[in-house]
Amino acid sequence: MTLDITQFYQTFFDEADELLAQMEQLLLNLDIAHPDPEDLAAIFRAAHSIKGGAATFGFTALTETTHILESLLDRARNNELVLRKDMIDTFLETKDVLSGQLADYRASAEPDAATAKAICAKLERLNAESRDGAAPAAAAAPAAASAAPAVTQAVREIQAAEAVQGGTPPEHVVEQAVQAAGEWIDGEPAQTGQAVGAGEEAGPHLKITLRGVGEKDQELLAEELGNLGNIVGQVKSGGDLTLWLATDVTSDDIIAVCCFVIDESQIVIGRGTAPADDTQQGEPGTPDAADSSPAQAVQATQADHAASPAPAAGTAAPASTATHGLFDTPAASAPAAAQPAAATSAPAPAPASAAAPAEQDRKAARPAAAAGGAEGSSIRVGVEKVDQLINLVGELVITQAMLAETTSTFDPALHDRLFNGMAQLERNARDLQEAVMSIRMMPMDYVFSRFPRLVRDLAAKLGKEVELVTFGQATELDKSLIERIIDPLTHLVRNSLDHGIETVEARRAAGKDSTGQLVLSAAHHGGNIVIEVSDDGAGLRRDKILAKAAKQGMQVSETMSDEEVWNLIFLPGFSTAEQVTDVSGRGVGMDVVKRNIQSMGGHVEITSHAGKGSTTRIVLPLTLAILDGMSVKVGNEIFILPLNFVMESLQPQAEDIYTVANGERVVRVRGEYLPLVALHEVFNVEGAKQEPTQGIVTIMQTEGRRFAMLIDELVGQQQVVVKNLETNYRKVHGISAATILGDGSVALIVDVAALNRETRHAHGALSLA
Repeated sequence: MTLDITQFYQTFFDEADELLAQMEQLLLNLDIAHPDPEDLAAIFRAAHSIKGGAATFGFTALTETTHILESLLDRARNNELVLRKDMIDTFLETKDVLSGQLADYRASAEPDAATAKAICAKLERLNAESRDGAAPAAAAAPAAASAAPAVTQAVREIQAAEAVQGGTPPEHVVEQAVQAAGEWIDGEPAQTGQAVGAGEEAGPHLKITLRGVGEKDQELLAEELGNLGNIVGQVKSGGDLTLWLATDVTSDDIIAVCCFVIDESQIVIGRGTAPADDTQQGEPGTPDAADSSPAQAVQATQADHAASPAPAAGTAAPASTATHGLFDTPAASAPAAAQPAAATSAPAPAPASAAAPAEQDRKAARPAAAAGGAEGSSIRVGVEKVDQLINLVGELVITQAMLAETTSTFDPALHDRLFNGMAQLERNARDLQEAVMSIRMMPMDYVFSRFPRLVRDLAAKLGKEVELVTFGQATELDKSLIERIIDPLTHLVRNSLDHGIETVEARRAAGKDSTGQLVLSAAHHGGNIVIEVSDDGAGLRRDKILAKAAKQGMQVSETMSDEEVWNLIFLPGFSTAEQVTDVSGRGVGMDVVKRNIQSMGGHVEITSHAGKGSTTRIVLPLTLAILDGMSVKVGNEIFILPLNFVMESLQPQAEDIYTVANGERVVRVRGEYLPLVALHEVFNVEGAKQEPTQGIVTIMQTEGRRFAMLIDELVGQQQVVVKNLETNYRKVHGISAATILGDGSVALIVDVAALNRETRHAHGALSLA
């Protein structure tokens, strides 16, 4: 029976994306002069895991590329080559190629063969060059030789403990024995791929036990493992499946194949001799040498050693069982280059010099194992399912509001239990809504982690030295906004690198540190998130911006405030760059940045100081699915004003209302003259109050500017579920979305930013009149 494994494609693609991102981050943080062994091991494991998964699904180009990369990384982590900056550059370039190949396979397309061939050739050249300049490496042989006696010594300790305590050795003795055996396995030549050949069925075989696996998955795994070698024995015992495999692949490749179907805790790999009958059905309760307690595992290993002849040089030696994991393979089980150990007739205890590194390896492996356990507590859920859940919770909140509206006419004295139940329902509905919304929230590290590579490459291209500093990576933002903020932030970072931060020579001449600093930060402020891009460069030049604006025919003057001057760079086609490059200078970026931010319900501000640097500040709502709003009445209509724009409300006096040119009106509030926008005039609402002194004036602030909005009366504050108006109707000028009120009626949510832009334009025309 042939089973379809394409159902696991998405899991592979998702995990491979995460591994590539992790690999890039580790490479960027790697100290070339003194690389951290744990980081090198983690980079190697990422490449190895991707290779194993790609081989499982038949992604040939991806497999071949990662195989060459993995070989280089393996030599690096074993100190067989000295890292150089050009090597790191090539590894990063390879990561980009792997990302492209992954994207092609995801789209059911074949990757570009020429690109794959070029990067493989580049990696092969690095491999050849490093081998030519490297001294012969034979240091691994003593380590392997000293590890085997450690196993023998550990088994002897168990035998002595059994003699003293009646067959039950202390737990710590067993644990030490298992650890020693595990170290011996990792030091054996088999880890370099010299496993038992497919034709040597009479000798020891790779023994794979898969625990708690369903029948369908058993068939699938058996079929996939059969593609990696010859299954010479198989035993089913309840939900467990044990196979003896004659193969020339390493145990890590076996793990990589199995991990796409079952969890790490379900896989046990060891060595043993296949049973005579290759289709046995074991009893559910029958103990197995690969199962049971650690003591039984070591005893079974000891029996295998006694029954089987010593392995020849370059072949795999019998070993005790070792548990392995999902995509994230434990550090201790990664392949290690080793030379065949010479046989000794009287093994001695391992020297302290060999035991100390082994203990360090075990300590280093524990955090990785703990991390793997933590990952096992999470699940992958499609975004569409989360969106559906959020929509249903939104409908529940609307229904709850309708019930509250209906019961508001009841007498609380006669229906106290009903009112108590409604109050509890409202609390639970709000808690549920907040909990569901938090599922869509993602940390800003998802965005910030993309920029170290960009800054590194672009700074090198521009001949500048730049240090990237990030703050608030754990600050959360809605997933839909996270994905849409990447492009605007990328443009701002490129602008800071190209226009803001000076060259090394210019910075030294100005008395600054030769290395410029670029800071990305994120923080919550009320119901918003504030993202800032700051640099310590030259800052914006006011005179240069005004001169460029005048040259393009814009109406500007020296009396304009700094804020108004800085906002000129957001106009379409505006750029102060003296030459156009592939980085910037075409004047088609900042206006797009501003439009994108505004489409997300946010705004962008700039502050700058000549010679000290600039800061671009982006303010966004945490989510577009719900918002806290102020319900206002205009005529017989109800509108929603986003609460984060509302500053205050007041009833003006007649002497505070002024009419200026073209009939436009302004209101004076504590000495400040604010443009007055009558909401009934904007939306042609009949029956509204015409005079400001009869209605209410609400002071709004957005994009760093304040204006007054005339309404009839305030209804109240409430949290509303945002409904996309364009999806259900069409785009309406001055309206950002809609919501359903408790009585079932539809209320429109005012686009405050759009009204602000209109009043700014009108106010500018008035000032010129």
